[in-house]
Amino acid sequence: MPNTHTFRNRKGELVSLPEIPASKVKSAFGEVLERVAATGGVAITRHHVPKAVVLSWEEFESLNRARTESLASLADQFEGLLASMQSAGAKAAMATAFAASPEELGRAAVAAARRRRR
Repeated sequence: MPNTHTFRNRKGELVSLPEIPASKVKSAFGEVLERVAATGGVAITRHHVPKAVVLSWEEFESLNRARTESLASLADQFEGLLASMQSAGAKAAMATAFAASPEELGRAAVAAARRRRR
């Protein structure tokens, strides 16, 4: 019996991704394509080792959309952090940190760690 792998489909469901030998893909591509369209995808193996995955167009679009949304979200977060670091207070704190001695930095780190414990 072939191995199966699981992945989250575009609906968020955990589904099986069956393995199909490359020789079958080569000889019965139409059947494999129909299976991909019906199930969302298959893993293609060579000598029982997964080498590639074929996804349906819907699954591909979903992955691409998710990646794009993630990058946009990260870009927004970065812009927010960058803006907060440009404030006068942040600039003054950085100047103080760069001017501090190693002992002063150590005391500040210990104090910050103690505040987090509370």
